Amino acid sequence: MRILFVGDIVGNPGRRAAKALISKLKSELSVDLCIANCENAAGGSGITFVVAHELYESGIDVITMGNHTWSKKEILNFIESDSRIIRPANYPAELPGKGSTITWRA
Repeated sequence: MRILFVGDIVGNPGRRAAKALISKLKSELSVDLCIANCENAAGGSGITFVVAHELYESGIDVITMGNHTWSKKEILNFIESDSRIIRPANYPAELPGKGSTITWRA
């Protein structure tokens, strides 16, 4: 299995770069899974539902978060239902979200 990990997509410039490069890299490198840190993807801090789906459309399969996970309170509306977002694993388990995920594509 070939995994591409992209570190910190920040704001609109980072999302534009992801849109331009991720699918191309996945194809050129025969990548099976793309994981990206996106804790700063929405305006430089946090993530929103719309931004998360924009990133999925760019070819990202799993989104990791970090200390800015809760910067956009909107995340509380979807972090539990979006199995592709991973909250920081070193955060308490009782916080919303999941500390790991399993992704399957046939």
